[in-house]
Amino acid sequence: MDRSVTNFNTRLRTIRLRDLTVGIIISGILLGILMAIFPIIEESADLKFIVFIVLILLFFAWALKGTTGLNNDLGEVREKDNFREILYVLAINLLFAYLFTYLISLLDILLGLGDPTWVSMWDIDSVTIDSATLILDAITAIIFAPVIEELVFRGVLFNRLKIRTGIIPAMLISSFIFGIGHDFGGMTSAFLFGICMCILYLKTDNILVPMTVHFINNVVATVLELTPFDAVTAQFPLIFPALLITIIGTFYLIKYIINESSKLKNQFG
Repeated sequence: MDRSVTNFNTRLRTIRLRDLTVGIIISGILLGILMAIFPIIEESADLKFIVFIVLILLFFAWALKGTTGLNNDLGEVREKDNFREILYVLAINLLFAYLFTYLISLLDILLGLGDPTWVSMWDIDSVTIDSATLILDAITAIIFAPVIEELVFRGVLFNRLKIRTGIIPAMLISSFIFGIGHDFGGMTSAFLFGICMCILYLKTDNILVPMTVHFINNVVATVLELTPFDAVTAQFPLIFPALLITIIGTFYLIKYIINESSKLKNQFG
């Protein structure tokens, strides 16, 4: 990294993959030391993960120490045009996230109509999660994930890849790696979400913009997971308007990615 650079986003672009790798290794070593001192950390996988993430964030805090410009970056997030695009990208990605749920649910309903003995996919036992785990999961998803994932996947990985491969391959590779870090059902959604975050980052040269989308997305997703929203909307007759809305959202998501990627490719070469 280039410590002579004082602008926050510019310094972020100078962090190399080997810098990040060293930071991750040191974080792992420190985590082992902390687990030896405080056994309670080792007893909880969620707590262990949070401590590890905090240590990586400390690496970024050290790497970006002394930079300026965050206040201006935050102001750009609140600008009318930027915030409108933030909400638009958020909406079309949230709609796409439910596309496969509704497609499978519609198939489930149709199979049930043809076979009275069919057991619906929604007839499953619920899993009880204790409050401590729920709180730790919410903290990880809402607070840490948007920050650390944007810094790692867009701030470092995407930035370093685009130097070597060009804009479009860097988008695809970094978003693919980002996607496989999510659960199987959400890989495609995470992959396209990652591409949109790369687009927003390139358009604004401001990591706080994709970070804001990521934050709001995870807040909404966490809240919806605590409600029977998907189970209710995936039932007859709501399944039909719900599926139509997600198909429309998917169309606009694909259109956004194609159009904006083309503009950025022409702009950056």
